[in-house]
Amino acid sequence: MSDSVKYYLGVDIGGMSVKGIVLDKSGNALIEDGIETGRGGDALCNNIASLVNGMLARLGADKSEVKAGAGCPGIIDGVNGILVFSGNLNLKNFPLAEEIKKRTGLSLRITNDANAAALGEAKFGAGKEYSDSILVTLGTGVGGGIIIGGKLFEGYKSAGAEIGHMVIARHGEYCTCGRRGCFEAYCSATALIKRTRYQMEENPRSAMWTKYTSETATAKTAFEFCDTDLDAKEVIDWYLKYLSCGIANLANIFRPQAIMIGGGVSGEGDKLTEPLQRLVNKELFGGIDYAPIKIVTASLGAKAGAYGAAALAMESCNE
Repeated sequence: MSDSVKYYLGVDIGGMSVKGIVLDKSGNALIEDGIETGRGGDALCNNIASLVNGMLARLGADKSEVKAGAGCPGIIDGVNGILVFSGNLNLKNFPLAEEIKKRTGLSLRITNDANAAALGEAKFGAGKEYSDSILVTLGTGVGGGIIIGGKLFEGYKSAGAEIGHMVIARHGEYCTCGRRGCFEAYCSATALIKRTRYQMEENPRSAMWTKYTSETATAKTAFEFCDTDLDAKEVIDWYLKYLSCGIANLANIFRPQAIMIGGGVSGEGDKLTEPLQRLVNKELFGGIDYAPIKIVTASLGAKAGAYGAAALAMESCNE
């Protein structure tokens, strides 16, 4: 790690907002801020530059003392700093790192936003005790990232680790990616809501109707009623069946020490992770005695991406 570098600035680019954070060498957060994303490449870069320059001014440090990183949705060419494609941002082959450097004077290392979140949890969150971990985010889609030997695994040309698009049900439900039976099509919050509403429509006597309609049911609804309502329990059993299949596949391929569950569904905490742990344990190749895997809830929440982008900057000092 370069002795001249004292601070690490992380930028998490989302579809609606950009979050920024500045960490010291010990990983303490010194400054946190945010700004709207903006539409189009110029607006995006101008807003990021405004955020970054504002944090630098508050920090009061020389730019030579700062390393920066960013997480961005889409396919990222991390070596050349290019946003190859992002449907969320409607950009293609965009030289993100170069454009940010023009506006801020900082070199910027970039990666996919889910990879950044995984690195954030690994360095500063639920995975900091482990050298090998996987983050699985259960939100609108299913995403995540893989950490091997303390390092982010991105695959060929940084286009790998798309864990949401592993097929777990051949010829199953259609996924937004165009394939059928993807992990995301069964285990996202979107899929859980769809299954809950279907179950309610099929069973008008379900207790879930006492609080929700099939239009207002959320990803929390079935969890809320699963201890007292058989229909809700059936939804959760269905969800855990597919979720444990996907998690076990990841576990058997990579055999990490821990798998961290993030995203909106992770808010269920032990109600999700405890039965999931039991189901995954049954499917681990070779059993759990030699190389057990812990399933834990991610701890950084919406800040994971910004922390991970700062950690990416830290890593660049060690290369």
